[in-house]
Amino acid sequence: MFDRRFVKYFDWGLLGFTFLLGFLGLATLYSAVTSATPTPQKILYFKQLIWYCAGMTGMVLSFLINYKSLDRWAPVIYAACILLLIYVLMIGKHVGGARRWLILGPVSIQPSELIKIAVIISLARYYSKHANTKGFTLRELFTPLVLTIIPFILIVKQPDLGTAILVVLIAGSMTVFVRIERRSLLCIITACTITVPLVWFLLKGYQKKRILTFLNPDRDPLGAGYHIIQSKIAIGSGMISGKGFLKGTQNALSFLPEQHTDFIFSVLAEEWGLVGSVVILILFLTLIIWGLNIAYRCREPFGTIMAVGVAAMIFWQVFINIGMAMGLMPIVGVTLPFISYGGSSIISIMICIGLLMSISMRRFLFE
Repeated sequence: MFDRRFVKYFDWGLLGFTFLLGFLGLATLYSAVTSATPTPQKILYFKQLIWYCAGMTGMVLSFLINYKSLDRWAPVIYAACILLLIYVLMIGKHVGGARRWLILGPVSIQPSELIKIAVIISLARYYSKHANTKGFTLRELFTPLVLTIIPFILIVKQPDLGTAILVVLIAGSMTVFVRIERRSLLCIITACTITVPLVWFLLKGYQKKRILTFLNPDRDPLGAGYHIIQSKIAIGSGMISGKGFLKGTQNALSFLPEQHTDFIFSVLAEEWGLVGSVVILILFLTLIIWGLNIAYRCREPFGTIMAVGVAAMIFWQVFINIGMAMGLMPIVGVTLPFISYGGSSIISIMICIGLLMSISMRRFLFE
């Protein structure tokens, strides 16, 4: 029998924010792909509409399913996503020197987007079962480390350093939330301090070039530094109120590279200026706080930790993408949630929103 309390506790505010960000994303993408000359790509806009419909379906399924059932299915979900990552390395679509996509009939998916959800669910399951007041020790953190390092290595091999780093940041945020024993935390900080310089030697040539260009874009203004320089010009030319919808010259004249994915914030900032940029930042900040509030109100550890993981995923994607566009972060290819073009990205973020709704609307079960 249907419980009417599900309707009473349904998070209509979160649904409203999702529709609002989706509308702004579609409007910005329309400008990004139709204003560019000499070859507008309107087909990308219509594809994004289809992906949004698929994402809405994923969101509905996510909040209809009791999130507690994911506790039991977490190992299966994680194993399936790892197999997809292995599969993509073997026969994935090769584009721009990377294998990141699996072709499934008329569509292609990016398993690295789905593994973020799997890591959030798996870590929430582990931490909720082993939580203690003193914090986790190094021995207790071994399993979360393995759950994180396996997808990290597989994603780096694609190569997709941005998503790999994102997985680590999400896992790190969830780990900090559940607390680490003080001595173990000092050991981790020391190990990271020693390891970070060694990572430099493991990076590929183009990845090192991106970092050096980030530190000094003018060292190669027509090559590696071109993306950052043009993005800064687009953002700066928007001034206070922007040039207006469909009137961004950097995008229209094709000076702005990857304007529909990595640098879509630059399109938004040029057309809507400081005012529009601040509005979108406030919306994202509100969404993140909303997710953390759902975690706070949840009286069950698995749901609380999973909600924190989703909020962390949104925060780091927004932080890295906008940081890239403004030249504050190296270019690592992270999409802006709801705004950037990409089917797998849209579906993964909508599923995460559905998980937040599921946690929020079932909080009465544990009160």
